Amino acid sequence: MKFAFSLKNKLKIAFLLLCIMCCTLLIRFLEDKSVEKINNAFISMYNDRLVPATDLYFIAENLYQKNAILQEVVFGNNVLQGATALVKMNKHNRNIDSVINKYELTFLVKQEQSFLNELKKALLIQQGLEAKILNLTGAEGRIIYESMGKNAADQTLAKLSALIKIQSKVGNDLIKGSKIFVSGTKVYSTVEVILAIVIGIMIVAIISASNAVKIHSDKFNLN
Repeated sequence: MKFAFSLKNKLKIAFLLLCIMCCTLLIRFLEDKSVEKINNAFISMYNDRLVPATDLYFIAENLYQKNAILQEVVFGNNVLQGATALVKMNKHNRNIDSVINKYELTFLVKQEQSFLNELKKALLIQQGLEAKILNLTGAEGRIIYESMGKNAADQTLAKLSALIKIQSKVGNDLIKGSKIFVSGTKVYSTVEVILAIVIGIMIVAIISASNAVKIHSDKFNLN
């Protein structure tokens, strides 16, 4: 009878320890997942946000340089010849296309993709007007520039500015997500500490109970 009661208690303790061990393993798994998500968020912050944002500013620099070339042709009394200007403009266009192709390989949210498509359309319109202006001379080119070319350039910069701003917004969302994962990791660590304390208490209780049984058994044998 005493053996059966002792065995039953041991099985309960063993089952409880098994449950605690499973909980510890599960928590460890969830903790590793959180750390992985935090790591991925920071990698994405660098590869998909920081680097592309720098590249987008490079596009802006090329747009400003193109506008300067165009103004020199239109208002500079042909100091810069149209053919020479076209070569320089094409070089800047290739730089811009290269950056956009690289940008398209990064992770883009739906809103980013929409803004990028709008930017590409604006660039095509602007490039078409630039080529038309450079093929004209004197007052004709100036009229097209002032009536349509300047506005097209402003529209392109506006689309680019919107795309740069969305980069900041998506970056903030990634930071918020990382904070949630960090909070979850802290919770998992706290639970692990609590489980370790519970296991420690159980071990002490088992040792104390074993000593009590041993002392009782020794007294019984002495009697």
